[in-house]
Amino acid sequence: MYTLKELESIVNRCHRCALSKTRTNVVFGEGSDKAVLMFVGEGPGYHEDKIGKPFVGRAGELLDNMLKAIELSRDDVYIANIVKCRPPNNRNPFEEESKTCIEFLRWQVKIVDPDIIICLGAVAARNIIEENFRITQNRGLWYKKGKFNIMATYHPAALLRDISKKKEAWDDFKSIKAMYTKINKEMKG
Repeated sequence: MYTLKELESIVNRCHRCALSKTRTNVVFGEGSDKAVLMFVGEGPGYHEDKIGKPFVGRAGELLDNMLKAIELSRDDVYIANIVKCRPPNNRNPFEEESKTCIEFLRWQVKIVDPDIIICLGAVAARNIIEENFRITQNRGLWYKKGKFNIMATYHPAALLRDISKKKEAWDDFKSIKAMYTKINKEMKG
């Protein structure tokens, strides 16, 4: 099995889809390699592409604040994306791009081995939970797949565009905290 560093080295050399031609940096992922909780977004945006780290722009600041509100930080979790290269003009990744890149995410999940996976937005949810997933109807619900407890919530960028969704997102994060606490107690007990 790969380590995250070895996998990152492989991903950095990837040219399997057209996104590799327009990227500045691969945005592999970051956080604890033993995280109980993993967040998965759709793909890097402008700032992420420039810096090479996930969730560093305004949406990243909001995610950091949401984590802080449930007494967690980036050091406690692992953050990744469906695709590792920025789609032009921050468009959603095309289905073919997602299918090409998701193998790398599967390896990240295998290596980190989280108990909880949170899909940030509909693109992540459609690739991880169910292809017809509707974020406005099914966000906040827990799904069990194998050992994984999976939930989708709004992407932080969506919350910046529509602040009326923040209350629902806060409810989701309280549920995430409850699941995180429950799993940590089970691991210790």
